Amino acid sequence: MVEITTPVGINAMDPALFGTEDGGIVLAWTEPDGEGFAVKSATLKDEKWSTPSTATSSSSLFVNWADFPTIAAFPDGTLAVSWLQESAKVSYSYDIKIVLSHDAGQMWGSPIQPHDDQSMRQHGFLTLLPTAQDEMLAVWLDARDYNSQDVGGGFDNAVQLRSTTIGKDGTLGRDTPLDLRACSCCQTSASITGDGTVLVAYRDRTADEIRDISIVRRHNGVWSDPVNIHADGWEISGCPVNGPAIDAQANNAVVAWFTGADDIPTVKVVFSEDSGATFGTAFQVDTGDGVGRVSTLMLANGEALISWVDWTDDGEALMLCRATRNEGCVVRQTITKHAVSGSFNFPKLERSGDTIYLAWTQPMDAGTDLSTVRMVAFTD
Repeated sequence: MVEITTPVGINAMDPALFGTEDGGIVLAWTEPDGEGFAVKSATLKDEKWSTPSTATSSSSLFVNWADFPTIAAFPDGTLAVSWLQESAKVSYSYDIKIVLSHDAGQMWGSPIQPHDDQSMRQHGFLTLLPTAQDEMLAVWLDARDYNSQDVGGGFDNAVQLRSTTIGKDGTLGRDTPLDLRACSCCQTSASITGDGTVLVAYRDRTADEIRDISIVRRHNGVWSDPVNIHADGWEISGCPVNGPAIDAQANNAVVAWFTGADDIPTVKVVFSEDSGATFGTAFQVDTGDGVGRVSTLMLANGEALISWVDWTDDGEALMLCRATRNEGCVVRQTITKHAVSGSFNFPKLERSGDTIYLAWTQPMDAGTDLSTVRMVAFTD
């Protein structure tokens, strides 16, 4: 495992990764810029970083440790970077903005807003997933019909899971609801199997406040109803801010997630061998101190890598394990620890060719309240 110096500025945070078709890895992150913040990106290719490119810089970005920018690329290298833009001087009122670049980030197009409503509500927790040569799926949480102050509200008073498509030319598909009642602030995740089935994993929310993990599948262009992947039975009256991660190769898929069911914090993993139609036995990933904030990668041999954050007596530990569908985690290792204020936030795993990358927010020395972005690389 080799550490790679990242091209970030002072107090950088919240890395996002995407492996490109030509063997590069694209890194996006947020860092302070003047009186506001900038969302930047750079590409690592042949062990050399490109010059960082600024997708946006503004004093009205919504910057939050749990709801952060993302990056993806079309097969021809066209980049897509997202951020969150405040839409009103009201708490949690922000929109998703996405820009495309056809020249590796040298120039960016005009911002695209994937949701078609104009409500001054939350729109975030975005996932971008390329699904064709000229199409990318966008999935997000949408509070257009949610009134958090309406304590006695009905079943429909909830955050929704919604999606649309984005063409390489910036054209948008139909803004489509996938689930009208989802947990309000847990990250979404998506992947595509070898037969073209799209899998979207998210934290669901029943009328009885059970907030377990569900998936929806897009097969032959048709979205399924939500299906619960494992009945943890976690009843919680508020959002735990701890979403799942999903990945797929061929017909194999893996989902990792955090649950606090029965007041026992646990990180779990489950596998599918039929493109997400069914899932097998769920295994515990952590050893009893799991915080969650998971990321996962499906490997070609049918195994998976899972990263997560553990609590320790001194602070946080960033953990990694290799898991099999029959045994769960077979090898665990500690990547790094810290004992200062701040957090690793949500580390990200990504693959490019034969190389696997793991990036995270690294709190710096005690008393500074500063951070940077660290990244390591290794081969499977």
